[in-house]
Amino acid sequence: MAGYLLNRLWQSVVLLVIVSIIGFAVLNLTPGGPLSQFALTPGMTQEAMDRIAEQMGLNRPLPVQYLDWGWRLLQGDWGTSYRDGQPVLDVIGRHITATLLLMGTSTAFSIAIGTWIGIHGATRPYSIFDYSVTIGAMVALSIPTFWFGLVGIYIFTLELGWLPAGNMYTIGDGSFLNYLHHLIMPSLVLSLVNVAVWSRYMRTATLDVINQEFVKTARAKGLTERRVLMKHVVGNAMVPMITLAGMQLPSILGGALVTETVFTWPGMGRLFLDSLGYSDYPVVMGLLMVSAILVLLGSLIADLLVALVDPRIRVG
Repeated sequence: MAGYLLNRLWQSVVLLVIVSIIGFAVLNLTPGGPLSQFALTPGMTQEAMDRIAEQMGLNRPLPVQYLDWGWRLLQGDWGTSYRDGQPVLDVIGRHITATLLLMGTSTAFSIAIGTWIGIHGATRPYSIFDYSVTIGAMVALSIPTFWFGLVGIYIFTLELGWLPAGNMYTIGDGSFLNYLHHLIMPSLVLSLVNVAVWSRYMRTATLDVINQEFVKTARAKGLTERRVLMKHVVGNAMVPMITLAGMQLPSILGGALVTETVFTWPGMGRLFLDSLGYSDYPVVMGLLMVSAILVLLGSLIADLLVALVDPRIRVG
């Protein structure tokens, strides 16, 4: 197990370095580069631009800039925001909690609802319920997330008045119920696509386990269908779903970007779009690294959990 863990950690570090190189190169090679926001300053001259580039070290070769940025990153210096002059880590730190809360809640919804739908569909294959959820899953996968968000705002805010249209809380009311009230709609919208994916995979995994010989043996021993399902089927069907949970992290992060924009949720997705529009490259690069770390960490945890549950894949 230790060898497997070390191997996965090494792979994650290599992938993180590759992501950082690609992200750094793309941001610095875009038209205007990191200096594009300074060019919009009234009265800015080329001499002044050259002086700023020299002060920021942007006149050096790109590989040298990357190595300097990477060394400072390892020391905890992620740079300074062009927008407000604050450290990048402080800027991201003010938004990451909101994103993690939204992602965690939507993931919990996805797993709970998707698992129930998948198991229920697998135990009643080709029933009206199974056909209905299959069609619903296809619809959820075919329609953009922002459309569901706009429809939700129209129905539950404008028409029914049940839920707020956006923001994380009402100014002046920091109670738990107020936070929960604002969290319901964006987390449900973000979880819709993942519920569709999870339910389809869970249905397939459950059907595969139901047809195994050990399940037939359990039934032959006289166990009730509910006991067979809970003790022998669900536990084995959940093994591949652990891997799926790790693989869904990139889509959840991407969906969070759209959802946070629609619902003006003060998370990393909204910060990314604002920083990109302002050409605040240090913050954009910091967000890219945090997102990559979260995805790789989620994948690593999922792989370790699978290794613990299924000893056949352990290495070392």
